[in-house]
Amino acid sequence: MMITAQVSVYPLGQPALEPPIQQAIARLQAAGLIVEYGSMSTVTAGEMDVVFATLHEVFGELADQGHVIMSVTFSNACSPPLHRGNTSA
Repeated sequence: MMITAQVSVYPLGQPALEPPIQQAIARLQAAGLIVEYGSMSTVTAGEMDVVFATLHEVFGELADQGHVIMSVTFSNACSPPLHRGNTSA
């Protein structure tokens, strides 16, 4: 089943916010998921098992580096992004 997930990552107490967020986006892309990122969140889409497994791995990797909050909304009703990657940032 194809699903869509809106993901926000909030690294806490880390010297720079951008590297963990970029790491999360790179992992989603490496998993072959559709990824569209913006300034507030990332929307990703793919097969349900791949999306859940990849987000589980990403959270574990980021948590190993420091405190982090990951907020995710899943849907099997929303259309996935039309392209891979961000063309507007």
